Amino acid sequence: MKRIALVAGVVLVAAALAGVLRPERASAVDPSPATDSVSVTGTGVVAAVPDRAEISAGVETRAATARAALQANATAMEKVLAALEARGGKDVTTQTVSLSTSVDDQGQPNGFVASNVVSAETTLAGAGALIDAAVAAGANTVYGPSLSRSDADALYDRALEKAVADAKDRAALLAKAAGRELGRVTAIVESGSGAVPFAAKEGMARDAATPVVSGPQDTTASVSVTYELR
Repeated sequence: MKRIALVAGVVLVAAALAGVLRPERASAVDPSPATDSVSVTGTGVVAAVPDRAEISAGVETRAATARAALQANATAMEKVLAALEARGGKDVTTQTVSLSTSVDDQGQPNGFVASNVVSAETTLAGAGALIDAAVAAGANTVYGPSLSRSDADALYDRALEKAVADAKDRAALLAKAAGRELGRVTAIVESGSGAVPFAAKEGMARDAATPVVSGPQDTTASVSVTYELR
């Protein structure tokens, strides 16, 4: 009986060792082999002439007292607001209202300064006339115009499509140089975007209207794309 029990024990040990030594029966999962890939950055640019302009116009007034400075400023600013709206200004919005102490050349207080600045939008063609209307109504501070496109989102979408196509062309070129072919896209990241800030070209003021002209404005998109290599 002891001999039979000994033989059975040896068989059990051998079976256990077989399970350990045979990898196809092991419970651990072998990691998948790494896949070769290539990562590139693509850029897309769409040029279009701005069709929208935003200007900032305001009034700065001075007086001996804070109350007098604010009252004078409010009266003058009402005329500017009315002129902007009458000339076709859209989305007229207050940007800043400020009141501060003014000083003389020796740095001594000599009264108060009140300021009120608003922004207004118009077409590119109407920008010069809008500036002139604000100044004629009493505005003594003018900034801009800041030029943009009314279809900025659509232009960016087109630039993004170009950026993806550019990335694919770059990746294909690299793959060919390495004797490989492109596989599926494994990652794509939007890197950066936006219209390039554009200021109006300077021109000489005329009695008819302040000239505002513009050249093309670039809308740029950038993406990073990773492809598998076959």
